[in-house]
Amino acid sequence: MAARSTHTKYGAVAVSIHWISALAIILMLGTGFRASSLAESADKAAILSAHVVLGSLVLVLTLARLAWWLWADKKPAPPQGDPAWQTRSAKAVHILFYVVILGMAASGIGMLALSGAAAIVFGDTGQNLPDFREFLPRAPHGLGARLLLALFVLHVGAALYHHFIKKDGLIWRMWYGNRGV
Repeated sequence: MAARSTHTKYGAVAVSIHWISALAIILMLGTGFRASSLAESADKAAILSAHVVLGSLVLVLTLARLAWWLWADKKPAPPQGDPAWQTRSAKAVHILFYVVILGMAASGIGMLALSGAAAIVFGDTGQNLPDFREFLPRAPHGLGARLLLALFVLHVGAALYHHFIKKDGLIWRMWYGNRGV
């Protein structure tokens, strides 16, 4: 498999970034929702340490993906035969993924900076975590998490629709090897 994409299939770099990002986003959402449900500060800090690392990884991968598309590679053509509204919807979901991920990173960094929680999460100071609801970035961070989850469900739903209903092999464009091409 070539590093760069072809007219019909994503290349190894794009495929790798996609699947590593997907796994990191799933774990990040899970740790974020879990941490927000905990009352015990030490437990919450332990989960938040993983959440912050995962969020940082997602940010780096998203910036790498944007750089890859801007300077090194071109995306395959949209699938032929899909209605124009589906093509536009797919493009909108992908753009919204970038916007929401970058917004989540900004609000997460803002919360850590404003609250001083980074020292508690990573420094094992023994202090209790602050109430994040007292900090302005908390509301957009929570909204962003729900939007990210909704986009994820839409994206996976569309992929499953193509795979099981349309049976058009589209899912194999974002996998290794030449299957379905």
